[in-house]
Amino acid sequence: MKRFNRWLQILGMLALLSGMALAAMGWAYAWRPLSVKALPIDLEIERGAVGATLAHSLQAQGVELPPWALAAALRLRGDAVRIKAGLYDFQQAPSLKLLLDRLTRGEASQREFAIIEGWSFRQVREALARQTELRAASSNLSDSQILQAIGATQEHPEGLFAPDTYAWVKGSSDLDLLRRAYQLQQKRLEQAWAQRLPPPRGPALESPYQALILASIVEKETGRADDRGKVAAVFANRLRIGMRLQSDPTTIYGLGSSFDGNLRKRDLQADSPWNTYTRAGLPPTPIAMPGRAALRAALAPESIGALYFVARGDGSSEFSNDLDAHNRAVARFQKSRRNASSP
Repeated sequence: MKRFNRWLQILGMLALLSGMALAAMGWAYAWRPLSVKALPIDLEIERGAVGATLAHSLQAQGVELPPWALAAALRLRGDAVRIKAGLYDFQQAPSLKLLLDRLTRGEASQREFAIIEGWSFRQVREALARQTELRAASSNLSDSQILQAIGATQEHPEGLFAPDTYAWVKGSSDLDLLRRAYQLQQKRLEQAWAQRLPPPRGPALESPYQALILASIVEKETGRADDRGKVAAVFANRLRIGMRLQSDPTTIYGLGSSFDGNLRKRDLQADSPWNTYTRAGLPPTPIAMPGRAALRAALAPESIGALYFVARGDGSSEFSNDLDAHNRAVARFQKSRRNASSP
């Protein structure tokens, strides 16, 4: 009997020790910070990294984690196949549980890239090239090859990419980002086109692409929200009566790299497909990336009869219904600018 009781005591002690060991392991798994060489930690997890491969990768990046501990945790969790590739930032050393939770949920650290209203496609490509962690899949492609790669049906890239801020993770391709921007712009254009106002209030346009062209002109002509609908009305009114748009931004776009910042009379007289002083109607392509507000304004302009506008010098514009009133406004604001610049 005494021997039996002694065995019970031994078994009880072993059970207690086992419980304490499991509790210690559970605490270490859930709460104990992993040993790291330096903070913050910037972990790059490759596609397909599991088991020993993942353990060696973590050790190479400064996380001191025995392969057996990682293997045991993954076996108990049963979600090794859900580990997702990406870049993961940790400001503090994580526990093993926190590390694996983030890797299996795919909570990779995101970067952001912004396309600005009024940018040209050349500016978009230049900005993408500065994103050093973004895979430059488009760097050796022409504009037309990029359009083909992202599934675009248009032949010219201008205006096709929605101004917005796009989140991405390290290892993403610039083509992935351009594809998202293209698809978003197509969606916005479809929505604006579906809500367009018919003539005479709305512009006489034959297609959503023509709406994109007009919206890009509105985008470049004014950045002031209060004037956007009025500027769109001026161009809609001119298109309706067959009057030339006479837009400086379209002419400047046609000049390309030869434009030196000073639009001269000879530039206005030099014919090109984008010179709306020498050619009637819309230019053949957009001239910039229009935002949502410009798209809405182009297809639902304000109800005014103005045919002219001139910059006041404070960011706003003066609108006129006839040429005489416009000439007076031009003389008045030019005189104001001269007086302001006089010593």
